[in-house]
Amino acid sequence: MRALALALWLGLAASPLAAQGVRPSGIDYAAERAAIARYQDADQRLQDVGWTLAKGNVAFCPVRVSSIGLQLQDMASYGEPGVARKALGLTGNFAVQTAARGSPAEFSGKFTRNREVTRLAALDPNTMSAKQRFEWQRLATVHQHVEFLLDLKGHIDIGFADGGTALIESVPVCATRFELMGETDTAVADGSRVVIGIGFPAFAYPEEPVFAAVVAHELAHNVLGHDAWLDRNGRRPGNVRRIEREADRLIPWLLANAGYDPQAAVTFMTRWGAKHDSGLRFRTGHEGWDERAEAIAAEVAQVKGLMSREGKADWAAHFRREIDPAGGPQRKAAR
Repeated sequence: MRALALALWLGLAASPLAAQGVRPSGIDYAAERAAIARYQDADQRLQDVGWTLAKGNVAFCPVRVSSIGLQLQDMASYGEPGVARKALGLTGNFAVQTAARGSPAEFSGKFTRNREVTRLAALDPNTMSAKQRFEWQRLATVHQHVEFLLDLKGHIDIGFADGGTALIESVPVCATRFELMGETDTAVADGSRVVIGIGFPAFAYPEEPVFAAVVAHELAHNVLGHDAWLDRNGRRPGNVRRIEREADRLIPWLLANAGYDPQAAVTFMTRWGAKHDSGLRFRTGHEGWDERAEAIAAEVAQVKGLMSREGKADWAAHFRREIDPAGGPQRKAAR
């Protein structure tokens, strides 16, 4: 996999204990729990917005998957699994991380944060082998197991350590996972995942639609196939400029279909860009934030018109591409 952190890296920087793997004699478990909760709060916000975007645009996404909107956590992903386990009051390693707002997991009312999980269909994930510390592969495998069963059967039966069970039916969403990274200001997409660092400036924006705009930008890269296109055509500045411009322009379409004001895309680019994009265009081939905001604003009018006439912004049919998805960088297309 590319050098991106998975959601299960969530707790690595949650505290000095988690980050350093030390074992002091006096441990403030309340402080450890509060530090973990900070990451869980950020992940909840990301999952809520990600689910809203992925569900709202599913009719137009080229690849769809079955999902229940559930994120799990694995104590083995921490630097000190025993400390994290005790801080959260767990006996095993797996528990609920988030249930995305509006998802089947959330609607069931059974996936409360840190509720301990002992069974995913026939699999007890706690019986799977893992390294002692900083293990991420096991949780990735468990999430893949859940996704496989949902695609195969359309539902999954989950058991909890307290004796409860939940049989959850899945729904289709755009094929992207949304994952929180540690203390970085990075936001990236790799074709199948959107990975955002907890230090990214948009986490400080109180308005959900404005925060959703940055998530939508990364989702746009995935649904437009940009990572694979760059692999075929090269990651030269000119090609990066093309795919970044496409991703920018698709933001208001994705927002509108998810029920957000598409104008929030312009608000995000203006607010973020004026403060944070200094020199970005020279490093990577990006345009300046003012040019990017102008390109986004031009899409907003079309999106609002489509929403008014049709009740949807069908970007699969109406969005003008600037690359040939199956070919090279040159493509002449009319609206």
